[in-house]
Amino acid sequence: MTDASRTALAHLRDSGSFQWYVIPLLLIVLYVYAAEVERRNWNVFFAGLAFWGMDWFNEIWNALVFHFTDRAPVWGAPGGGSAYLILIGLNIEICFMFAVFGVVAAKLLPADKDARVLGIPNRWALAGGGAAAAVVVEVVLNSMDALTWEWSWWRAGMPLLIWLVGYLPFFLVSYWVHDLPKVRDKALAVGALLGLDLAALIVFISLGWI
Repeated sequence: MTDASRTALAHLRDSGSFQWYVIPLLLIVLYVYAAEVERRNWNVFFAGLAFWGMDWFNEIWNALVFHFTDRAPVWGAPGGGSAYLILIGLNIEICFMFAVFGVVAAKLLPADKDARVLGIPNRWALAGGGAAAAVVVEVVLNSMDALTWEWSWWRAGMPLLIWLVGYLPFFLVSYWVHDLPKVRDKALAVGALLGLDLAALIVFISLGWI
């Protein structure tokens, strides 16, 4: 087990790390979504939740990697400066960030689904560009040891996998939900994703795997 993993485990779901700034952060996230509900902007509302749900999906399998290798997760959040470490690679601040990130990403979508950016369909272009920007941020965070990478195939020198697995699916699923024609379809898609995440969390936490 790596030193960073041991540090993270020491902080994992430790309520003693709680800080009061979590409450206003939660209210900001709720306000962001409430504003979309008020506008009845269901495209952005559900796209944001889909993006958030995809992050939970990634964080769960990342925690399972740590459990089964007993060495390190693919990415880790050591936890020392966080108000609450939910999973070994996910703290409460990251969780709130991804909840808002999806809304921001959806708001940047052109209304015309057929418009192109540099000859590329805009959904694919924005997903690729957004994922690349996110990877750059992760590289900076890793350089400050705010995020840890312990595997040779997941590092700053090999960003393609981080881009392809770590972020691109977030944008593509979020945009797909955004463009579904019916609100009911959006709600079903997001409900299925979040339901899968919740079931996995309940099962794997109860087993002591994550």
